[in-house]
Order: sequence, then structure tokens, then C-alpha cells
Amino acid sequence: MSSTKVIDARGSFCPGPLMELIAALKGVAIGDELDILSTDKGSADDIPEWIKKVGHVLVSSAEENGVYRLRVRKAK
Repeated sequence: MSSTKVIDARGSFCPGPLMELIAALKGVAIGDELDILSTDKGSADDIPEWIKKVGHVLVSSAEENGVYRLRVRKAK
């Protein structure tokens, strides 16, 4: 059974949100999902690019009131 963890990286600037995601992925099982919250617009572009490059799955991406929420599923 998979679980979802929230990473609150609001107020952190590039590459902070990505680094927090990378660290969190090391501590979860394959199939688990992570929600990362970021106020850094660069994260909305950088995180999906990195996810595609390393083979994880971008489940969803949305922006609301200046906060970007990206859901990532660990694939390997």
C-alpha cells in the first residue's frame, strides 16, 4: 500500500525545493507519492524535468495563489 508525504518547501528558492524532494525520495518506498509545495516558480519547471530525467512519475502539477503543488510517484 502506498502513502503520500508532504514536503513544505514554501519560501525556499532554487535548488532548495528540488534538493528536498531528492532527499525525501530516498526515504520512501517505490509507489509512494510525495506532494511538494513551493513558492519558487522555477520549481514548476525544474522538478518535472528532473523527474522525467531520472524516471519517476509526475502525477499532477497545479498552482494556486502563488503556491505550486507537484505530486511525484517514486518509480524506482
